[in-house]
Amino acid sequence: MTHASTTLAPPVAASKPAQRDRARPSFLRTSGVAVGLFLGVRLTGVAVLALFAHVAGRHPLALLARSWDSVWYLTIAAHGYGHDLPSGDPEPHSDLAFFPLYPALLRAVTALTPFGGGTAGLLISWTAAAVAAAGIHAVGSWLHGRATGIALVLLWGLLPHAVVLSMAYTEPVLAAFAAWSLYALLAGNWLWAGALAALAGLSRPNGFAVAAAVLVTAGAEVWRRRGRVSHRLWTGAALAPLGWTAYVLWVGGRKGDLLGGYFEVQRLWGSTFDFGRGSAGFLRAMLLHGSRFVFPMALVLVVAAAVLYALLLLDRAPLPLLVHSGALLLIALGGSGFFESKPRFLLPAFPLLLPLARGLVHTAKTRPWHATVLVAALAGLSYLYGAYLVVYAQAPL
Repeated sequence: MTHASTTLAPPVAASKPAQRDRARPSFLRTSGVAVGLFLGVRLTGVAVLALFAHVAGRHPLALLARSWDSVWYLTIAAHGYGHDLPSGDPEPHSDLAFFPLYPALLRAVTALTPFGGGTAGLLISWTAAAVAAAGIHAVGSWLHGRATGIALVLLWGLLPHAVVLSMAYTEPVLAAFAAWSLYALLAGNWLWAGALAALAGLSRPNGFAVAAAVLVTAGAEVWRRRGRVSHRLWTGAALAPLGWTAYVLWVGGRKGDLLGGYFEVQRLWGSTFDFGRGSAGFLRAMLLHGSRFVFPMALVLVVAAAVLYALLLLDRAPLPLLVHSGALLLIALGGSGFFESKPRFLLPAFPLLLPLARGLVHTAKTRPWHATVLVAALAGLSYLYGAYLVVYAQAPL
């Protein structure tokens, strides 16, 4: 595979049919290895969490299925919107802050299967995480070869907050749509890229980052070709922001303020975009007065994400990956409130791991023992910290 560049790679259709036919079985086998490896590391993480939960006298599946935001999604799926939680603000926290795709999937699974809400949530999240792993492998393989694709999936599954990928949360769903939308962009399939971006926008507030990647890449392509582009590009670009925009406007209409209603809901949750002032204030308070372990760890992970984005820029990664990861990082850094959750918000920003994945592949070839020790250390950190977050930590995930 060729080195990544800021321009789009040539479409898949440009390769010869015979070459594609020969390559497909090999790619599918490698993709299966990547997904199997991902499931293996995450199931091991769940086993470690179950051990910690047993020692603490708690049920691991209840922790995975009904912690923090999971309860909100389960309530919306069962009863619809309109069930709020009292808070210290003049108005209660509104469930309208939670986007509708995950509750809709929960309703569908519980209606079509004998599973209850918690089990359905885990089934959705684990399935989405596996689909995301396949998409992440496809992106990494397209850019730098199949070994890098596998390494990218492995590193994603061993992130300190990767335990969230095993919980009834929305990050696996967003990551799945993001990975395959970005792959569609790299392959020049604008319709799929736009449709998947629209679904990503229905899954989480920061799902708009996928639409941003489609829109900016489409704009760059229109500029490069001086407007002489296919109708598929225009259609894909038009589709991309529809999911996010439709829900924001629906909430606005329900709150009586079409353009500002949704953002008022988020403000009452303490979640606004203030260009980093809230994050800077939180950092100052943490340094001056100390804080729980979760908050310094979150700070380290956010700083690491910023450094990795700089490396991604230096590596001249393709434009869609830069826009997607940059938008997620901007939302995390520039948003106020829930500082401890910022590493979770960055889970769908898997392209940040590309420089590390390439380095891991190189190390595995030249110093296999060093690579083994590194992966083992990452696994230990991921499993122990993930179990701590879910079983013992009192901070919201």
